[in-house]
Amino acid sequence: MSTATVEAQERTRAFARVIGPYVATFTTIYAIRLPEGLDIVDDLFAQPILVLLLGALMLGAGLVIIGGHRSWRGPLAVTVSLFGWFVALRGFLLIVAPATVASGAEATMLSPTGVILARIFFGMLAVTGLLLTYAGWFTKPTAPKPSATATP
Repeated sequence: MSTATVEAQERTRAFARVIGPYVATFTTIYAIRLPEGLDIVDDLFAQPILVLLLGALMLGAGLVIIGGHRSWRGPLAVTVSLFGWFVALRGFLLIVAPATVASGAEATMLSPTGVILARIFFGMLAVTGLLLTYAGWFTKPTAPKPSATATP
């Protein structure tokens, strides 16, 4: 499989520079403050307009990533693309099924096992955010490999 073009790699790195610190910061804080999560979730879903606005913003942000980043070559590019799809899907679900999202979050927060699993999940996301940050800020693009079917 050939390497992505330098331009595609630069675009991936640009998205990683933004997404990485955001994911690392947000998920670390959320994992630490998880016991307060039920109150936050209850307060958020008590105001349907906030849920709709949050869903619309998340859907829009996810679509910007999906539309602006179309490369799936390499682990960094796949991670950025999957993040865009994940954010868009979460935003869509907040718009079309807020009660389902709220009940899922509530069930997780009320279960001791759910809280532990959520902390592990957010911890893994924080590490992913740190890796994205490193790759976005401190790596350089590689030159594309020449095609094996080059004509003389």
